[in-house]
Amino acid sequence: MVIQTGFNWLIEQQLLLSILFCGFILLERFGLKTLGARFVYKLAWLLPAALVIANLPNAIKPLQNSNISNISHYLITLNQPFTHQMGINWALMYVLITAGLLIASFITHTRFVNSLQLTELTHFNHTLTTSAKTYISQHVATPMVVGILNSKLVLPSNYNTQFDKATLALILEHENVHIKRKDNLTNAFMLLPTILLWFNPLAWFCYASMRRLQELTCDERVLANKTTHQHILYSKALINCAAATPAGLMAYSHYGDKKTMLQRLTNIKYSGNHSRFAKGGLLLIAASMLSGLAIAKQPQAEITKEDHISPTIRIEPRYPAQAAKQGISGSVVLKYDIAANGRTKNISVIQSKPSDVFDKSAKEALAKWEYKMSESGFNDVLVQLDFAMNSEVANTDLIERIKVSH
Repeated sequence: MVIQTGFNWLIEQQLLLSILFCGFILLERFGLKTLGARFVYKLAWLLPAALVIANLPNAIKPLQNSNISNISHYLITLNQPFTHQMGINWALMYVLITAGLLIASFITHTRFVNSLQLTELTHFNHTLTTSAKTYISQHVATPMVVGILNSKLVLPSNYNTQFDKATLALILEHENVHIKRKDNLTNAFMLLPTILLWFNPLAWFCYASMRRLQELTCDERVLANKTTHQHILYSKALINCAAATPAGLMAYSHYGDKKTMLQRLTNIKYSGNHSRFAKGGLLLIAASMLSGLAIAKQPQAEITKEDHISPTIRIEPRYPAQAAKQGISGSVVLKYDIAANGRTKNISVIQSKPSDVFDKSAKEALAKWEYKMSESGFNDVLVQLDFAMNSEVANTDLIERIKVSH
């Protein structure tokens, strides 16, 4: 099943992703004074880059021809079944929860925008131009940008009395940076993988760090080449705009809570005092990490076939009712190929004992097996399925043996 295969792949990536998330979160919490918000924000590209490098298919060297002496041996008893029904159930549960979160995110965002009851501001007397239309709303206390594809600048209805002209100019410049960078669209793209990784709390912390960094980088762009007096005005504006609205499942840009405000004010204080040595060292470490991931994917000289062939789903064959009724045990040896997508194909019976008793059941089950995806698959794979009425199974070192208990 595609769902099961995708779910297994996602679970396999969690160790790497968790390490990357932890590193990014720590940099956002403790590295801004030395590195700067814009530099750390750009480091977010390391996350997808590392994930891609770690899963490069051309670094995998599959074994095309079967070597019987290298095939693994499995012995499955009634108390240790090889079916993956529990795994399938977890995969389905994951899909349902993910779909629910995606729907909840869409509904939450849509309801919030509709609740603003926007009124277009046709006569907005200000020198700062923006590509987005400007609206006012009585239901917001701070300026914000809403809309994923079509950005809208939303101001509180009392913006004229809430801000003086100099402060308003800085605030509008801040919002204009969001609009030009299409930050709401970026937020939506960041929220999607976060929801896909809903079971990993580090993914949510990392998403929150990225949202804070987005605001910090916006502050840095606004305050570039500004006077000390403008820095003070901007800091006061941030304090006045401190809102208790969390980002949650919404992708719109807003000023954040009071804790975020404190971080932004601290960043403004230390803006420009960044270490080039620290940045260079961190880039060197990142390059070494990516190189290490790429080297780790190279095939080893003495890898056996079982290292390459990794099953993800095995459906247990049905014990034929007539054979069970008569107390018949037996074995079936099958040969098959594994496609690049992990599906089995070209299944044929090499030998069976007793003849034709268990062949159909064995082939039907093997047709539903799945393996890890590979670059070009495997050919002439052998497996032996033992249909046993009891736990007595003869030993052999020739082929993979799987016991099917009645």
